[in-house]
Amino acid sequence: MSDKKFDETVTDPEILNTDSSEKNPENVHDPELVDSEDSSQVLKSFDPEFETNELAKELGINQKKLQWKIDICVVPPFCLLYFLAFLDRVNISNANLYGFSTDLGLTGTQYNTALTMFFVPYIFFELLGNYAIKFIRPHIWLSSSVFLFGCITIGITFVKTKGQIYATRFLLGVTESVLFCGVFYVLSTYFTQKESLRRFTAFFSVTSLSGAASSSIAYRVHELHGKAGLSSWRWLFLVQGVATVACSFLLFFIISDFPETNRFLTENEKKYLKKKLQFHSGIKSSYEIKNTFWDALKLLKDWMIWLPTLAYLGLIIPSYGFAYFSATIVKELGYTAVAAQQHSVYPWVCSFAVSNIIAFCSDYFGKRSPFLIGACAVAITGLSMVLGATKNPNKRYAGCFLAASGLYTAMPILICWSALNNGSHLRKSVGTSWQIGFGNIGGIIATFIFLSKDAPFYVPGLATSIAAVYFSIMCSLAYLFMCYRLNKSKKTDAYKQHFKSLNEKEQINLGDRNPDFVYLY
Repeated sequence: MSDKKFDETVTDPEILNTDSSEKNPENVHDPELVDSEDSSQVLKSFDPEFETNELAKELGINQKKLQWKIDICVVPPFCLLYFLAFLDRVNISNANLYGFSTDLGLTGTQYNTALTMFFVPYIFFELLGNYAIKFIRPHIWLSSSVFLFGCITIGITFVKTKGQIYATRFLLGVTESVLFCGVFYVLSTYFTQKESLRRFTAFFSVTSLSGAASSSIAYRVHELHGKAGLSSWRWLFLVQGVATVACSFLLFFIISDFPETNRFLTENEKKYLKKKLQFHSGIKSSYEIKNTFWDALKLLKDWMIWLPTLAYLGLIIPSYGFAYFSATIVKELGYTAVAAQQHSVYPWVCSFAVSNIIAFCSDYFGKRSPFLIGACAVAITGLSMVLGATKNPNKRYAGCFLAASGLYTAMPILICWSALNNGSHLRKSVGTSWQIGFGNIGGIIATFIFLSKDAPFYVPGLATSIAAVYFSIMCSLAYLFMCYRLNKSKKTDAYKQHFKSLNEKEQINLGDRNPDFVYLY
């Protein structure tokens, strides 16, 4: 049966309304454990936690120690990687306070164009990057990218014309485009649905620490102004670029690959982890399946890929708007350039704390959508305060705290929700790369809605940002509805019969469309 026919089948209203006497529990069976056509009795007695515990005893695995080992070996290196990437990505906003645009003769929207050049390659290289990472081990692929964008950041120190800054920003986008989606792809292969968000958020929340560090570094770097004939904004790029290049060599040795080839796990630990994830998802691992780039492109017709992508687009617009222009907004409250750098730190620190607390709550309750919608509501409140309190600087500054906390809490929830709802390696690869690649079109939009002529209130940019968050909420609710509808549809006999008619490779690649996979929402 073709993919097209299958997609039509799972959205057929008649199938969706079919009653089935077979009850499918929340946690369902391992496909390799049940071979009979009617396995309802086995399904009722299957307990993923029990099976995982038995497997751990069989393989001699201490589950708590292994979980700590994974948390220490897998998550922190990715946190360092993205800390460096986001630092080098947003430091241009801090540099602009120190005369970046003036020294390079950027007028009108030319500074905004320089910001935009970073996002253009993002759209095209994300999907290709996640396809390549299956063939080039993540520790090589990702650390090499960090080395390259560090070198390019150093190069920005010496630019003298707008053409040079356009070119370096474009190359920075090329090298960084493979990082974010690649990391989420790898992370999604290590954790079950209900233990994933706090790890995803620990990784993603370094954007908040990076934003705070960027302002802190810029505050200190001002003391180097004029030394060695370099202005303070040039020192900013040089210091951060050199640090990034140095760390790339460390990352080569500490970044983890996929679980099947992880250098830090024993063979029994790899086997245990693979089976554990299979018990909890109800589907087989598809790491060994070899797919073509065309197989990946065919998935772009799936609304389960598009809805979280569009929701992410809605969050990216205000998030990058805030990242690129928060320091400028704070400066407009009456602070000097140096003091603005210092006061820009605090909203970032607040968002780091809030996002990690919410992540633990979301994992504890096993829910995603309520926390996502709540975070979006907080973001809208904060952005509205910055927009509306034109005569109250303190209220605008308070709005920055709410906006940062809401936006940078909502984004990891959304990405984690969709990444773990994609069951197979192919769907994880395409889902994460397309969500982040296409979603970063929002970065292009963000750079052209916060224009210098609209200072100090940036009404068009803030109004657009609020509308974008509302759009994200609508797409998230649509995705919630699709998850609910597919979970219901999968319990029907008609759905199961159609799925079983597919060949083995198609069934494995469809991953979460397997009747035994339950979407989390």
